[in-house]
Formats: sequence, structure tokens, C-alpha cells
Amino acid sequence: MMSSNSASYSPPGGIKAPAALQQILQQAGIVVNGTQAWDMQVHDPMVFDRILQTWSLGLGESYMDGQWDCQRLDEFFYRLMRDELDESVQGFAKVRLLYEIARSKLFNLQSKDRAFQVGEQHYNAGNDLFEAMLDPRMIYSCAYWAHAKDLTEAQEHKLDLICKKLQLKPGESLLEIGCGWGGLAKFAAERYGVKVLGITVSSEQRALAIERCQGLPVEIRLIDYRDLTGSFDKIVSVGMFEHVGQKNYAEYFDIAHRLLSDQGIFLLHTIGSYATVKKTDAWIDRYIFPNGHLPSLVELSQALERRFLVEDLHNFGHDYDKTLMAWLSNFERAWPQLQTQYSKRFYRMWRYYLCCCAGFFRSGQGQLWQLVLTKRERQQTYLGYRPSF
Repeated sequence: MMSSNSASYSPPGGIKAPAALQQILQQAGIVVNGTQAWDMQVHDPMVFDRILQTWSLGLGESYMDGQWDCQRLDEFFYRLMRDELDESVQGFAKVRLLYEIARSKLFNLQSKDRAFQVGEQHYNAGNDLFEAMLDPRMIYSCAYWAHAKDLTEAQEHKLDLICKKLQLKPGESLLEIGCGWGGLAKFAAERYGVKVLGITVSSEQRALAIERCQGLPVEIRLIDYRDLTGSFDKIVSVGMFEHVGQKNYAEYFDIAHRLLSDQGIFLLHTIGSYATVKKTDAWIDRYIFPNGHLPSLVELSQALERRFLVEDLHNFGHDYDKTLMAWLSNFERAWPQLQTQYSKRFYRMWRYYLCCCAGFFRSGQGQLWQLVLTKRERQQTYLGYRPSF
């Protein structure tokens, strides 16, 4: 078991890092109080005990508390995740990891009773925050950068990519499971002439989405996907599947199958993990996305079996790194105005979140998939779409 009484490494400044922890970090090329932009700059030696006791939770909370800094936090996380240092965790931190695995296995963390928790904690954080951080349409999911010069254009290209993959036609009905602030619903109604039903678990999102979609054939409801009824020509879900949870995949796809017309198309846009994971990061679960789970392709294919045909699979995971760094730049630029509404600890939490996620995608652990799904009853051949510009 590692402890802060282990043989220690003493970096410049006199703060001693436990040798075992320093050895783990050095595997990723990170030095405590080193000279590289991605090195940890430790101000309080209590950081080490917090990390050794709870690993990622202690790392994140100690950063929020100002006990350490890093000039390029995104590069710090890229190096940690590139080398999968969770595999090196020992002692109390290992116990915490095992607890998270057991918690995920034993409990349905995304049950209907918990459905609105992420909306209340994360998406209701404040529309002013998201308006400042995101593009003008407030699209809170991975942009498509292949031919874009900035975030606004990259998000518009992503929306158009989705609509073309769905083969939207005027007068069709489109169900959006997880509609955010209405950006895609408004785009699809305006550009493609479809009627949209969008659902969300965030009251703040619903209020702004209704305001933004005024005068268009768009309805926004505050409900859980398990309460949906009806039939739709097309279904889309962007950045919501991460909140469904592996225990609910079968029910989710059963519901989508029931709601989709036999000749319809369903596009699923989701973050994924390059390998099946048994736990949710403890810091992300507590402070950012409670009860989340990132699917692997194995989990997706098992859930889709005997439900949907996979007509197209498009991976542009590295675009999420660029998207997150654009959000970080917007957030930093807007902070002088936002700081009257949010604390310094919130600033550090949000910066940590964006940089952590950027490192996740940069390392290749994080993926971004768009799957085009149809029923076996569909008679037309589906031709995949990629923009040529």
C-alpha cells in the first residue's frame, strides 16, 4: 500500500512527492514541480494524500481547491490517459476504483427516478455560462471540423451532416431525444421543413429552446425518453446516449424501434470508449455528469442485435478535442463577466472538466460515433453520406 510516508522524491521548492506516485507520473513524462508546461505545480503537500486515497476524485478536488496548478492541463491529461495510468493505481485509490466498479454493476444509476438529476446538476448550471462557452446556436456536442474555419462553422457543418444522413424531407416528423437548447430542432425545421418534437430533462434548456424556436413547427417537452409515445419518420439523438446507462440500452433501443416508422432512419450521435469500461470516473460522476456511462462498440452492437441494422458508422473522435479547446477558449474569454455569478472554485472545476475531456479524446481513449440505424422492414437501400465541399 502506498502512503505519504513512502520514500520520497523532493522536487524544486521543497515539497516532497511520494516516490511511488512520482514513479507513476513519470511513466507519462510528468514531473511534480517540473519545468514542462504539462508538469504538476504543487502548492500544498496534502495533494499527495488526496490522490493516493481517492485517485481521480482527489486529483480533481485538490485542483478545485487550488492545491496544485498546471499550465497545460489538457496536455497533462493527455499524457495520463495515453499511458492508461489507472492500471498503476495502488492502495486506497485502488479500493476506490473497485468501489466504483461495484457501484456500476449493482445499481441502475440511470433509472427513471434518476433521469432528471443530470439536468438539474449540469444542464441547469446557467444559460449564461453555456451561451458564453458555446457557438451562437448553443450546440453542446462534438463539432465537425473537416472543412470548417471556426467553431460556428464546424457546428453548422455537423448539423447539416446529421440532417443529410437522416435524409430529411419537408413535412416529415423528426423526434429529437435530448434536444439541448433547440439548436438542431431549429436548424432542421428552418432548413429542411420538418416538424420536430424535442425532449429534454433540463428545465433551463426547455425554456430557452421554446424561445429560440418560436414560430416554427417545433415542440419541446420536459420528459424522460421512457415516457414517449407516437410514431416518427426520423429519430435523432445527439449527445444524450451517454446518460442512458448500459443497464438501459435494451429498453432505449426497444423504445426507439417502437417509435420509428418502418421506412424511417434513426441517427445516434454519441461519445464512446475505445474499450469497454466498468466504471465512471469518480470526479466526473460527482461534479459534472452524474450517473453517466460511455458505451463501447461491443456494448452498442450487443444492444442493437435483433433491433436495428447498422447502415453507417462514422468516427470523428479527434474533432472533440478541437471542440473542447474552442469551448475552453470561449470560457476563459468570458470569465471576467461570468465571475460575478460563479465562484473561483467553479472556474477551476469547469476548466478542469474541459481540459480533462480534451485530453481524453486526444489520447484516443475517447471516441465520437455517428451511427445510422434502420429497421429490417425498410425497403430502400441506404447510401452513406460524407460531405465533399
